[in-house]
Amino acid sequence: MQKITIHLLKPRKQKTVIYEGVLLLEEPGHLLVHARWRREALDLGCVVFAPGDQFLEHYYTARWYNIFEVRSAADALKGWYCNITRPALREGDMLISEDLELDLFVTPDRRHLLRLDQEEFEALALEVTEPEAYATALKALNELEDMARAGAPPFDRG
Repeated sequence: MQKITIHLLKPRKQKTVIYEGVLLLEEPGHLLVHARWRREALDLGCVVFAPGDQFLEHYYTARWYNIFEVRSAADALKGWYCNITRPALREGDMLISEDLELDLFVTPDRRHLLRLDQEEFEALALEVTEPEAYATALKALNELEDMARAGAPPFDRG
């Protein structure tokens, strides 16, 4: 298994979150990374990321999102946290993902799909500065919701 360094770019917040994971799978258009939450607990309202939580992170090089399957340290499914992003880039042992602020949380039973940070997404003003990116991001959010409702992979792991 190969270690990989993930760079989550957050341009609006002018920061980059950097952490290490293990590349489990690389196939055309898709990378699967395993990472652990190594920070203090973070309560997002819909889910709490706790020390030791496991993340199976699906990155796509031609899709405008990533999907994180979140499990407790004891392997209980907490849900899926999805980020609307520009397509991921792989550069050597580095994976780069640019966050567009808009998120979706899917509960473990897939009955509740919660759109998050819509105001932050709108504050990027992509509708004005990059109308095509704005439309693509909204289309990606709808695609994620459709996948989750249908139980399509990776939302089929309960």
